[in-house]
Amino acid sequence: MLTPDNISELAVKALEDKKAVDITVLRTTKVTVLADYFVICTANSTTHMKTLSDEVEKVLKESGEAPLHREGRRVGGWLLVDFGCVVVHIFLKETREFYTLERLWADAEKIMGGEDEQ
Repeated sequence: MLTPDNISELAVKALEDKKAVDITVLRTTKVTVLADYFVICTANSTTHMKTLSDEVEKVLKESGEAPLHREGRRVGGWLLVDFGCVVVHIFLKETREFYTLERLWADAEKIMGGEDEQ
């Protein structure tokens, strides 16, 4: 069984392999019960969003972790893949700028990325 750390690391690797932009990882254990980590990234197009979500799901399923829930709309500029302890958020640039999750969860510990977001 994978730990939350393992799941977030595998998700980041899958996103990197498919050229996700501006990957940020927030450790949220001290600020919410929703998840231990939020992995946030930007896609270049709706097709890229689907590619990223498919790759994350594939890599984690191969490691024994299937997603609990998926939501969002490619047309709306965002997708979410929920693995319970890790939630992967995939946005188009404009939608990510609108939702500003890094600011919303500013009290979370930033593990990687997003230095220019501050």
